[in-house]
Amino acid sequence: MSEQKKDMCEALEKPEEDLNELMQVRREKLAEIRAKGIEPYGGRFIRTHQAGEILDHFAEFEDQSVVLAGRIMSRRGMGKATFAHIQDGSRKIQVYLRLNDIGPEAYELFGKLDIGDIIGVSGKVFKTRMGEITIAVAQFTLLSKSLRPLPEKWHGLKDVDLRYRQRYVDLIVNPDVKEVFEARSKIIRAIRVFMDRKGFLEVETPMMQTIAGGAEARPFITHHNALDINLYLRIAPELYLKRLLVGGFEKVYEINRNFRNEGISTKHNPEFTMLELYQAYADYHVMMDLAEELVSTVAAEVMGTTKVEYEGTAIDLSPGWTRMPMLEAVKLHSGLDFHMIKDDAEARSAAKQARLGIELDGTDTWGSVLNKVFDEVVEPKLIQPTFIMDYPVEISPLAKRKAENPDLTDRFELFIYGREMANAFSELNDPIDQKGRFLKQVEKRKAGDDEAHMMDEDYINALEYGMPPAGGMGIGIDRLVMLLTNSSSIRDVLLFPLMKPREQA
Repeated sequence: MSEQKKDMCEALEKPEEDLNELMQVRREKLAEIRAKGIEPYGGRFIRTHQAGEILDHFAEFEDQSVVLAGRIMSRRGMGKATFAHIQDGSRKIQVYLRLNDIGPEAYELFGKLDIGDIIGVSGKVFKTRMGEITIAVAQFTLLSKSLRPLPEKWHGLKDVDLRYRQRYVDLIVNPDVKEVFEARSKIIRAIRVFMDRKGFLEVETPMMQTIAGGAEARPFITHHNALDINLYLRIAPELYLKRLLVGGFEKVYEINRNFRNEGISTKHNPEFTMLELYQAYADYHVMMDLAEELVSTVAAEVMGTTKVEYEGTAIDLSPGWTRMPMLEAVKLHSGLDFHMIKDDAEARSAAKQARLGIELDGTDTWGSVLNKVFDEVVEPKLIQPTFIMDYPVEISPLAKRKAENPDLTDRFELFIYGREMANAFSELNDPIDQKGRFLKQVEKRKAGDDEAHMMDEDYINALEYGMPPAGGMGIGIDRLVMLLTNSSSIRDVLLFPLMKPREQA
């Protein structure tokens, strides 16, 4: 095993004081390099190619001179010759340095470099007797001296935690991680292309709001000194996007961050990315068609297939997804028929008698009991893409009531692998009904529910000018990326997930 590889392995195992010793050795090398008049932190370096181009098109590059730059990832010396691998933004490629080719001073300098150092190289492309594509280095330049040893591999729960905290190291040593984030970028780009093709206009709405609206969630609060007012990081862009429908825009969407002051889990991060869209003269059936087409199209374009595997389960995203009313789904999986349950007390009693392990109290209504039974019993069983339709009005304060049953709304949620992926309504555009529902939400806030909606008088004012009938939908980008990249935790698809500071962990 080479000296550098030993350093990498020891970096995982040594206590902090020993790691500091390794870093001290590197600082001594840094001082020695500077003493020779060599600048260890270079400036602009002009490359002609990247490693991936050469590896994928060797026939075009064989015996041609190229200039590359990258991080040293391995090295093995053999007297007067040394093989190493450098990694750039595309791939990792082997380089070959000989004393006779680069001269004694340069060869001695290369011998003092460490795994993790960034260099630029120029030389000709060839293939070794073992068949590996390699660059015969004629000249190299030190571009950045690494003062911390890289781990060879990361393993165990403690290291997983460190991977999220030090994503910059995770990206260096785990190529699969980089592929996930490249896929994320392609997924978002494909969504934009899809939405643009459908005639939607991308817009931006405020991230700081005087009223936190558009969802039931606890907001983050900040303070604006000049205006001397509290502001909220937005929990949803919904009410601003619907103001644009009032103003005459007919198809709008936004891909941006929402912030919710809630718990952290494998499915939740307080800062997350949403696609939210609204279409005038549409309804929630149009939104269902749009969601099905969007997800299947993006999967096919980015992943090359509509049949993906998630945590060992085959998921078929091909169009033709199941559509089922919430009451039917609850009856199918729990045996409780809420069509026959007429009031709040009867709903609470029926759920208790069914012994479903659901926590209830005297404030639970027919609709909230139905929703709790759904969450506990039905949601985990919805593995293949399924639209659950027609939610109770109590938990859908922004959705239009069903004409044939005003206790329910024209609302759906999309579930895949037991997780909510999208939420959509036929939008409530009756200002009188909307104000009444806001007032009920205000009562819930006064009773201690700090996730209930606030009253938004300006939004009511906008509705009073007239908002066209519309369908609206939000899709969780992070969860969609999790599904398409087979990532088990939301932290695996966020470059820098929120973490408790290490001194408090």
